[in-house]
This record gives sequence, structure tokens and C-alpha cells, in this order.
Amino acid sequence: MSGFFKSSIGRKIAMALSAFFLMVFLIIHVSVNMVSIFSESLFNEMSHFMGTNPLVQFAMQPVLIFGVVFHFVMGFILELKNKKATGIGYAKNNGGANSTWMSRNMIYSGLVVLAFLGLHFYDFWIHEITVKYVGGDMTGLIDPENLNSGFRYYEELSEKFHDHIRTIFYVISFILLGLHLGHGFTSAFQSMGVTAGRKKTLQTIGKAYAIVIPLGFIAVALYHHLKYVLA
Repeated sequence: MSGFFKSSIGRKIAMALSAFFLMVFLIIHVSVNMVSIFSESLFNEMSHFMGTNPLVQFAMQPVLIFGVVFHFVMGFILELKNKKATGIGYAKNNGGANSTWMSRNMIYSGLVVLAFLGLHFYDFWIHEITVKYVGGDMTGLIDPENLNSGFRYYEELSEKFHDHIRTIFYVISFILLGLHLGHGFTSAFQSMGVTAGRKKTLQTIGKAYAIVIPLGFIAVALYHHLKYVLA
């Protein structure tokens, strides 16, 4: 296994597999968040299920965190190793994709997305872990002393987008995430060697994915921000 990760092909395949995993997660994540626009109660129920289900908490969540860290670390390793070996960044060696600005600057968009993920983890994941495992509140309710006070998830999500600066940063980050996905989607399939005869189709699907997913997140952020501002 160590030999697999030492080879250039092995690292690219590992990078692609982690990308596929994270792209599936993004679909699930944006779908749940979009529910908050249409139904507060359903969003609370879905969030409560995911926030208290043992399979999600102790199996899927650690895998997700590992996947995020692995993807970015592997991306930086690939970039550094290829620059060291050839003086040309990994993104520039992607065949027909090497003419785009994003393909030449994946490392920089990746750094911004990583910074965004740090804020996102701080805003939601660390807070959630603190409430449940430090504060001992496994109920998912606003007030652990009053179990009839209602679910807290919707309020927590909405409150994060009250601040103008934070909302703007989230929106910019989602735009850069879209640019990152626009190139990364096709690149992942190319690394797996399955683009022969399908490249244009995959590029079309990738562009749609890179637009729809960030737009979904942006819609959620702007909805909760404008709802607060106009209230």
C-alpha cells in the first residue's frame, strides 16, 4: 500500500477517489441545507437525526473529516512533488484542461476553500461537538433545561448568516468552490482513466455540478441573511 501512494499514478487515483467521496457529500449537504428554506421543522428533524444517529456520528463523520484532510493534503503533496520534479504544477499536466486559469491555480482556490472549511467547522462542527459532548446536551434542543423549547438547529444555521461580513465571505468561498469543482470534477475522472470518448459529456456534467452545488449553498446563505435583514 505504501508503494501505491509513492507512485504518481497511485497518488492521483487516491486524490480522485477522495474527490468523488467529497462530491457525493456536497450533494447530501446542500440538499439538507436547502430544506431550511422550505421547512424549518423538516430541517430540524433531518439535522437532529444526523446529529444523534450513532452511524453518522461515529462512523461516517470521522470518515468525512479524514476525507477532507486527505484530499487537501494529497493535493498539496501532488502540487509540490510535480513542481519539484518538472517545475510545472500538477494542474498544468492535465491534458486538454491545462488551458484554463482554474486548472493552473487549483492550489490557490484549494487554499481559500480550505480556509472556508476552517471557518465552517468552527461555526458548526466544533459548536455542535461542544454542545453535545462537552455540554452533555444530546437532545438537539435550544435549552437543555427545557426539553420542550424546540429544536435548535434551524436557529443556529440562521444566526450564522446574520453578520454581513461572514455572509459575504461564505458567498465568495462558494463561488471559489464552484471554480474549484469545475476543474476538479473532470480531472478526477481523468485521473481514473475513464474520460476516453466521454470527456465533453463529463465536462458538461461537471460544469452543471460546479454551478448548481455552490448556488444551492449561496441561496441558503442569502435567504437566511435577507430574512434577518428584512425582518
